[in-house]
Amino acid sequence: MPEAVEEAREAVDRLYRHRVLRRRSPEVSAEAALRGARASAALAGDDVPLDALRRGEVSSPVVQGALRASAELGRLGSTWRSTPRQVLARVHTLAAVGLADEADIGRPRTGAAAADPLALGPAPSAEQTAARMDALFALVTGQTKAPALVLAAVVHAELAVLRPFGIADGVVARAAERLTLVEYGLDPKSLVPSEVGHLELPYAEGLRAYLQGTGEGVAAWVRQCASAVTLGVRETTAICEAMQRA
Repeated sequence: MPEAVEEAREAVDRLYRHRVLRRRSPEVSAEAALRGARASAALAGDDVPLDALRRGEVSSPVVQGALRASAELGRLGSTWRSTPRQVLARVHTLAAVGLADEADIGRPRTGAAAADPLALGPAPSAEQTAARMDALFALVTGQTKAPALVLAAVVHAELAVLRPFGIADGVVARAAERLTLVEYGLDPKSLVPSEVGHLELPYAEGLRAYLQGTGEGVAAWVRQCASAVTLGVRETTAICEAMQRA
């Protein structure tokens, strides 16, 4: 596992040296965010063409929620380490419009979660979820020495399997992974759409490995997240190369 984490970090470092980023980093970040949002929506069951999304022709609430959540991340980063509970509530408020009852948006669920598109099985009870969420918040706000990628992998998996809101949790989980990668220093300019990588990998299988609760299962999921970051680097490198040719 440490080797995979280090390889992903080296891939991000190489990307950050790309000459296009000297002048056009904000443009690259915006395009990466668009592609990441599209991939996150696809993982939630609504796969749409990138060109249609770019033209504004997609009205799906899943896709629109992923876009809103992605667009908000830059404004939420500064509070992620200090008030993660409020940040997640805000991301869910954006991601769940049109999918959940208005009274439930941004609020932890009190009953069972909705049907899971990844077929991971029943979510823990609301009480069990609340306890594990408290532990997760303590991890995010604490002085962990874990690499950013490892912390991001745990944040992502816990939110995905606990389903704390009951609907749109996958989009929230993937947004939280990106926030962690940015705020804990691996990808400070938010250039790497890890969601694109997750879409190319056996996403549900990786989460099922994490659900086993074994050291091997958790390590397998962290390696998968490292691969997702590396694939995200490949996607952003392609964006940079296209801009350089234009």
